[in-house]
Amino acid sequence: MGLMSEGVKLVITGLVGMAASIYLFSYSRIIGIPFIFIFLVMTLFSLYFFRDPKRDRQFTDNQIASPGDGTVMSIKDEGDFKVMRIFLSVFNVHIQRAPMSGVIDKITFIPGKFAIAYKPEAKDNQRNMIEIKTDSGKKIIVEQITGAIARRIACYVKEGEKVSVSQKIGMIYFGSQVALYMPKEAKIVVKEGDKVFAGETILGSI
Repeated sequence: MGLMSEGVKLVITGLVGMAASIYLFSYSRIIGIPFIFIFLVMTLFSLYFFRDPKRDRQFTDNQIASPGDGTVMSIKDEGDFKVMRIFLSVFNVHIQRAPMSGVIDKITFIPGKFAIAYKPEAKDNQRNMIEIKTDSGKKIIVEQITGAIARRIACYVKEGEKVSVSQKIGMIYFGSQVALYMPKEAKIVVKEGDKVFAGETILGSI
């Protein structure tokens, strides 16, 4: 179990804050205790939220790996794609991973709203679209969508970059949603309500 670089910074900040609070406690318990508690909670939450579990499952060339941890909200045809939407609560790992191997064809950031991530209107939220041309020539899209609390999306890849299935491609901060756009002929083996894990769960195949 690792820790994302963003989490390392917050953990260090929390530990420094705790050290300063303990020093303050020696002068004033009334002032020191609340600060010790605040920085302790900050440190523990950072260790939990920014955890980076090892995912090393092997996939065949035609299998689709889950791009995110969470609960499958819906699986519907939308335009030219079959779209699976996954809700990530604050208790889920928030790292996104490549669902298949290929090349990053296009990345599009779209400003938008900050509706609650599991609401239908969340489709109009601020989001980042990562288009991947798979090794077999198919197009799939991983859509990182912010929620009411989440206000930041991190993208770890760039256009033209080759990615492997399960490779880390981004992160959304706090409760959010990840949508996966697949060809309509994709065969799905999970259903609404299922718990899925990035780089671990097989969603289906093309």
